Amino acid sequence: MFKTFRKAALATTLATGMAAALLAGGAHAAGTKAAPYGVMAPAPAAERHVVITEKTRAVNVNNGETVEFRVNGQSFTWHFQTLRDEARFDLSKIAPGGMINHKVTVHVASHPLYRG
Repeated sequence: MFKTFRKAALATTLATGMAAALLAGGAHAAGTKAAPYGVMAPAPAAERHVVITEKTRAVNVNNGETVEFRVNGQSFTWHFQTLRDEARFDLSKIAPGGMINHKVTVHVASHPLYRG
């Protein structure tokens, strides 16, 4: 049982790492600079969609998650890949210039696979 779990965890880790590498490679090829918070990703890669309104003050995401943000008819997709297990920063740091007109804090939780 333990060996099966360990193999599944390893396979998931490898798959996640490969997906992140592909996303990072695609972002680099498109000329997008990688940030300490992750990389821009193609829209079809989004696992979920978050609409940002004037009332939105914070967004919760998981490390390793790919999220499409919709703001005033525009959108961008981001793959979160932080160096620490948990992070907090302003969404405007990763959004295309001028898209976010108020402070929205992004709370990045550790990857669910690695939570204790």
